[in-house]
Amino acid sequence: MARITIDLDAELVVEVMVMAGIGSPQDAVEAVVRDYIARGHRTETRTEFKDRNLREIDAKPQEPQG
Repeated sequence: MARITIDLDAELVVEVMVMAGIGSPQDAVEAVVRDYIARGHRTETRTEFKDRNLREIDAKPQEPQG
């Protein structure tokens, strides 16, 4: 797996370490990135389910109105 190196504000990393109870700065940043990705996948799943339901409603023949 490829690795990258970035500079981050130490206070941000320390805050994540304290909030998550993680002792390593690298593990703390990795946990934040993994959580962000997981949240994105959950959002995609919910949105896809909602969109699918809306498409099904639109696909059904509707009674004439008026």
